[in-house]
Amino acid sequence: MSGQIIVTPSAENLAASVSAATKGKGLPPIHLWNPPFCGDLDIRIARDGTWFYMGTPIGRPALVKLFSSILKLEENKYFLVTPVEKVGIIVDDAPFVAVDFDQIDDNLHFTTQVGDQMIAGPEHPIRVERCAQTGEPSPYVLVRKNLEALIDRKSFYRLVDIGVHEIWEQSSWFGLQSQSTFFPIIPSADLEL
Repeated sequence: MSGQIIVTPSAENLAASVSAATKGKGLPPIHLWNPPFCGDLDIRIARDGTWFYMGTPIGRPALVKLFSSILKLEENKYFLVTPVEKVGIIVDDAPFVAVDFDQIDDNLHFTTQVGDQMIAGPEHPIRVERCAQTGEPSPYVLVRKNLEALIDRKSFYRLVDIGVHEIWEQSSWFGLQSQSTFFPIIPSADLEL
């Protein structure tokens, strides 16, 4: 490999590479980028949406926002991708957290911890998983492609307050409506009255 420079993946190199490639023009076209895998980077996204680098929270919101814009999920593994490198990272649950929502004209407008915004509907469905042991719900909304946001607890409680009962798949369900789409949360018969 004479003459070839090997660069060790680092957070600084990723940030510089993506900044140069996008020049602040919105979300980078990561669907067009297919660089070689360069190894794993010690970056972890905690369940509460906090990004860590080498065990320390990343304190620069602009850097977290930049990294979140180059996040990709392939075969149940998360990567940060630039035009020239692809590095693996750890995500504890979902890579985003929906920290707030507004109900406007019967549509649910969500905002994530990094400022992404989406309206729940066919392109941004809501789904709820339940813990097999405790039955506790974990609600999610699709942010983009196959990347979801965990809906934070305060927002989920507010959503439950505006939930409705509908017939879904020939059963009565309690759920949410947005963009003329019903998102089931729990069968109505399972609700404690």
